[in-house]
Amino acid sequence: MSVEELDRRIRTLETNTKVLKRLYFVKYRYNGKSVEDACDLIGVKKPVGYIWQDRWNKEGYNGLIPRYAGGRPSKLSKEQKDRLLKLLEQKENWSTEEVRDLIHTEFNVEYTLKQIRIILRNYGMMCAKPYPHDYRRPADAEEILKKDYHLWRKM
Repeated sequence: MSVEELDRRIRTLETNTKVLKRLYFVKYRYNGKSVEDACDLIGVKKPVGYIWQDRWNKEGYNGLIPRYAGGRPSKLSKEQKDRLLKLLEQKENWSTEEVRDLIHTEFNVEYTLKQIRIILRNYGMMCAKPYPHDYRRPADAEEILKKDYHLWRKM
């Protein structure tokens, strides 16, 4: 790839900052900068610069595109996740601790509360803090409040 082609790609990819940063690294290398100097200008560590350089030399532009591996595989299989969803649909409100205990008893798998919230969000379920109920509150408290408010407005 020529320097002119490199400049054109830099101008067109200003929105993709990760690729842009890597292209600037390559441009600095084309201009005779050492890997260490190019890394200092970009603000990355020297080993990262060598990785980018190797990818550029082997794959060209496509080697600079970030590769996201997708993370660690789930502890639950697809079938277990489907079964968990059916179990969760049997009850309207669950606490994250209850869901964690359910997963542990049904599938013998341990998850953190943070991961439980992520699983519930992936199912489209919402997590919320429990709302405390005052035992002294009358059943028609909202109606009483509306009536009192209207009486107050008339004053």
